[in-house]
Amino acid sequence: MRKVALIFIICAPLCLFAQNVADTPNEIHSETLVSQQRYIPYPFLRESDVVWSTMIWKTIDLNEEYNQYIYFPIDENDKSGKISLAYIIWNAVASNEIPIYEDDELKIPIDNMAFVEKYTKADTIMLEIGYDDDDNELYQTIIQPNDFDGAEIFKYALREAWFIGKQESRQDSRRLALAPLKEMKVKFGDTDELINLGIQPIFWIPMQNPTVRSLLSRNSSNFDDQNSIGQPTWDNIFISQMYSAYITKESNKYTRSISKYLTGEDALLEAAAIEERIFNIGSDMWEY
Repeated sequence: MRKVALIFIICAPLCLFAQNVADTPNEIHSETLVSQQRYIPYPFLRESDVVWSTMIWKTIDLNEEYNQYIYFPIDENDKSGKISLAYIIWNAVASNEIPIYEDDELKIPIDNMAFVEKYTKADTIMLEIGYDDDDNELYQTIIQPNDFDGAEIFKYALREAWFIGKQESRQDSRRLALAPLKEMKVKFGDTDELINLGIQPIFWIPMQNPTVRSLLSRNSSNFDDQNSIGQPTWDNIFISQMYSAYITKESNKYTRSISKYLTGEDALLEAAAIEERIFNIGSDMWEY
């Protein structure tokens, strides 16, 4: 009788924590912790506490091997259940969950619904389908939808603030604005001819906005493709700067980007020099 009671005591806790496999037929566990995760607010920063600051613009190139986890998966309905950063942002914009702006200083707001309608507006194409009995060309009108395609986003533009505060006595930075970049094309007049406008921001999102940070905190990344457990959220990715980026502009009296006065290798060297100078400012504060 004592043996039976002992077996019951040992097995009872196991039964209490038993998992109903029918609840998660395609997984070994339910993924609810990330979706319920909340972001950690930034410490309050007073103007009088900042002893030095500068503004930096960067580009995150998803063609770089280290950044490819940001680009994939390109299929919004991927079997892994994950979606790329581009689709996370777009779906939030389309559902009017987060605000968007025309400019990197976040001064010109965009109406989400009007923007989505314009961006996804279908094209009307006249397709030649043959000839009639009088040898006249026959055409058929085809409506071609323009859905958002995350695979077209190969780069992101980023505006950051770097500063040194009295309270923390260290150099720190914050992401202020992020923009998906896409090769933009427009029709020339009434023709079907397309003019290439180059790579441009689609819109800018405010990275310090609570709704944006909440969105990024509720979605995990694909940073470690060797382990599907414990992936950092997108909010952590940007806070910890877990990506490779190069500087394209620093705030200065000329208000110009590096590409305006340097090109090629010289531009890369200038970007590296700016980054090194910012790093040295943070290091030199500890020298006496």
